[in-house]
Amino acid sequence: MSIEIDILNGDESWPMAEPLFNAVWPPELVKTLPWADIVFAHAELRVLVQNEADDVVCHVGIYRREVKWNGRKMRAGGIGGVLTRKDSRRKGYASVALNAAIQTLKDEGSTDFALLFCEPHNAPFYMGRGFKPFDGEIWCEQPQGRVRFEAIAPYVHELRRAPLRGTIDLGGLPW
Repeated sequence: MSIEIDILNGDESWPMAEPLFNAVWPPELVKTLPWADIVFAHAELRVLVQNEADDVVCHVGIYRREVKWNGRKMRAGGIGGVLTRKDSRRKGYASVALNAAIQTLKDEGSTDFALLFCEPHNAPFYMGRGFKPFDGEIWCEQPQGRVRFEAIAPYVHELRRAPLRGTIDLGGLPW
C-alpha cells in the first residue's frame, strides 16, 4: 500500500477535495447535523491523502488566525474538515493527515495552539492524539453577527501554550 500526502493551498486545491466532501458529507446528511446552518471559513491549506489510484481519501484543513483568549491575543492554528472516505477508514490516514497538519503549524513557529471542533463520537480519536477539551466559551462571527459557538465541542492541542478554560474569540468564522 502506498499513499501520497500533499499540503496544498486551500482555494487552489478545493477542486481536488470537493468530491471527498460530497461523498462523506452529502447535502442531505449535512442538513441533519448540529452544525448544518453554520457558515465556516475556507481552509488556507489542505492536507490531502491520496491512495495508489490517486483518489483523495482523506482531508484535513488548516486555518491560521489571531484569536483572543480572555482578552489576550494568541495565534491559533485551526484544524477543520477532517474527513476520510468510508472505504478508507481505519487505515491510519486521518492520523497521518492530522500529524502533518500539526507539524506544519509547529514548523511555522508562531502558532500557540491548535484548535478544532468535533462531535462527541470523534472526541476519543482526537484526545488520543494529544487534544484536550477546552472548558469555556467560544465566540465567532456569523452572517448575523458575533455569536457564541456551541454546535460542536472545542478541543485544543498545545504547540507552545494552550488555553484549557476561559473564553476564546475566534475573531472570524469558525472552521
